Amino acid sequence: MKTYNILSIDEFKTNIGNNSRLLGIDPGYKNVGFAICDENKRVATPLKIIRKTKFDTLINEINKIISENQIKGIVVGNPINMDGTIGKSSQSASDFAKNLSKNITIPITMWDERLSSEGSFKLTRKLNVNTSNRLDKLDQNAAAFMLQGAIEYLSN
Repeated sequence: MKTYNILSIDEFKTNIGNNSRLLGIDPGYKNVGFAICDENKRVATPLKIIRKTKFDTLINEINKIISENQIKGIVVGNPINMDGTIGKSSQSASDFAKNLSKNITIPITMWDERLSSEGSFKLTRKLNVNTSNRLDKLDQNAAAFMLQGAIEYLSN
């Protein structure tokens, strides 16, 4: 199986082509949030949350999402510390992306997602979504918020 290194966002842009749907992944401590975007890379939409269990189970689910949605690239959220340093969560996300690259054959990049959880929580509050629903869907909404930032960058 061909493996990709984790690409810079600019290398990623070159490798995915113009009309390509992307998968955003927010690897949290307990859950992994997923979001996808349209092939024109205009809108990121929350997709689902998967409880973290065995990595093989997660890989199978990711491959299924890739196949069913014609995904051409993966953006993994990188929770860099607010001061720009790499902390435990960022290292964990980087390890996740590296393990993913050993099992997935499409391009993978990481995107700074420092405020994605907070941003998605505030956005859903503005939409009058009740607190328990916001918390239940936080990981997939954070994945969409993070992916939206990445596709906006890719569009410029």
